[in-house]
Amino acid sequence: MDPIAVGLLAALAGGAGGELGRQAWAGLSALVRQPFRRGRDAAEAPQVSTGEPELAALGQAPDDQERARALSAALAARTSLDPDFDAGLRQWHEGARLALTEDGGVRNSISGGNQYGPVIQGRDFSGLSFGTQPPPPAAPESGTPAARD
Repeated sequence: MDPIAVGLLAALAGGAGGELGRQAWAGLSALVRQPFRRGRDAAEAPQVSTGEPELAALGQAPDDQERARALSAALAARTSLDPDFDAGLRQWHEGARLALTEDGGVRNSISGGNQYGPVIQGRDFSGLSFGTQPPPPAAPESGTPAARD
């Protein structure tokens, strides 16, 4: 697994993302505190940090980029030796990214004149197709200069 972004770790440690961010940080804390289960070659595996000291250090100083880098490195090292942790961290990472994108919220804006076609607002669309034609422009109302000519 690629290392977890230093910016994401620092932002979550600093409380970014509101309640979702706090939940993501708590989830990472719980994951890191799980027993370290090394793979088959545990006897030959290098000794690496569980990530707990780095997590605690970043929690105390969330603006410290060096502490965030140290946690990211510890998490990456642990994923290479602990397959269960790797799977858990991947799952955590997917959810944590949403915490900083406002729970997957969407902000759409339509501007620039008349819109004659369908408009769909949302997030993460795929495989959409539409078989309808857009409506024609509205006919001018009676009493307007174009209607009297």
